[in-house]
Amino acid sequence: MTEEYDDEIILSELPDDELVEQMHDDLYDGLADEIAEGTQILLDRGWSAPQVLDKALVGGMAIVGVDFRDGILFVPEVLMAANAMKAGMAILKPILSETGAKPVGKMVIGTVKGDIHDIGKNLVGMMMEGAGFEVIDLGINVDAETYIEAIEENQANILGMSALLTTTMPYMKVVIDALQEAGIRDKYIVLVGGAPLNDEFGEMIGADAYCRDAAVAVDVAKELMAAAS
Repeated sequence: MTEEYDDEIILSELPDDELVEQMHDDLYDGLADEIAEGTQILLDRGWSAPQVLDKALVGGMAIVGVDFRDGILFVPEVLMAANAMKAGMAILKPILSETGAKPVGKMVIGTVKGDIHDIGKNLVGMMMEGAGFEVIDLGINVDAETYIEAIEENQANILGMSALLTTTMPYMKVVIDALQEAGIRDKYIVLVGGAPLNDEFGEMIGADAYCRDAAVAVDVAKELMAAAS
């Protein structure tokens, strides 16, 4: 019976507040087509792109983030939700860039040199986008020079580094040392993450914070951005 009812939900017939709630549900369920449709409907109703981003997409991903942090949702579901969000973002991005709408902040992210693991990094990138950040993903096996070029070129606020191997973890310190040598360490918030890391390691290498998962990374990034402004 419930399934039949669900099939009958016509997004275009819902009033704005109910449509936004439905989009939160659809994001949670990873329904990309419905998110794209809802995004377009709100725009057609005169909503601005930043409004749609903030209320429908970022608002929905915040719920996903809380449930991921609390162990109710797991990586596959969060990846599906993030993928659904991308369907909405594909519609909003051209409008946002035309209107010059500023993101919450900019983050350059990558898996460090010698390491090719990227699921955790991808998840952080998606969740950061879901929180309204612009994310420049450098991919895997990233060296210090590439990180530094990217943060300077993109005028980023945050540098995020990921590692899954104990053998590649120390390279994070190489990058932070390179920032120090270039005299630009204090210009950026440096976040590190990955399975073998912990708070002590983050402190030891001079990172601003160790983030145990993507939901924590979003919270920490927002807190540190607010403290820096």
